Amino acid sequence: MDIYNDEYLPLRDTVFLYLRKKILTGELKPGERLLEIKLAETLGVSRTPIREAIRKLELEGLVIIVPRRGAEVANITRKSLQDVLEVRSSLEILAIELACDRANDEAISKIEEKLNAFNEALDKAEYTEICYADEAYHDAIIEAADNLRLAQLISNLREQMYRFRFEYVKDTQAHKIIREEHKAIFDGIAGRNKAVASAAMKEHIDHQEESILRVIEE
Repeated sequence: MDIYNDEYLPLRDTVFLYLRKKILTGELKPGERLLEIKLAETLGVSRTPIREAIRKLELEGLVIIVPRRGAEVANITRKSLQDVLEVRSSLEILAIELACDRANDEAISKIEEKLNAFNEALDKAEYTEICYADEAYHDAIIEAADNLRLAQLISNLREQMYRFRFEYVKDTQAHKIIREEHKAIFDGIAGRNKAVASAAMKEHIDHQEESILRVIEE
């Protein structure tokens, strides 16, 4: 299997990015074992970059090391979900409030453009594309907040949020609600109404938590 899509990256980082993508998109499922020999054969590399990549994945909380079993994909637990979404809620509500104050017409147009792109992706029902479009919509709001430190903090949560986001968009029953919530968030920002926009964002994240918990606890 060809994983050499970036000749400038060290091999361990290429393997790390490859495995991380497989975990985040659900191709490698929670509880699935990461067997070094098998992965090395599949990817056509030695076991050393596999081992190094697994260590990095463990640091990100995407992999756990189980005694006498080795490495396996970490489960999405209620606690890990709540930890991430509690922080995300606070940061994105702050971003919403700043965007209401600071977004110019160009920034608002960009948010609307990303909103429309998300709705188009939702219509196609292709999960990876929906995730990217959803991320782009939220990123446009964060950009409108015009606070570099805030953007960096939210970026630090990006990978963990992507894993949860992917589980969320797989719940097709939630698609109509997501569409409506995104529109409510945009309307609040466009109307410079912090209370409306913040409430819409909190409701959006609360619904995401409920939906993902329903999926992982089934």
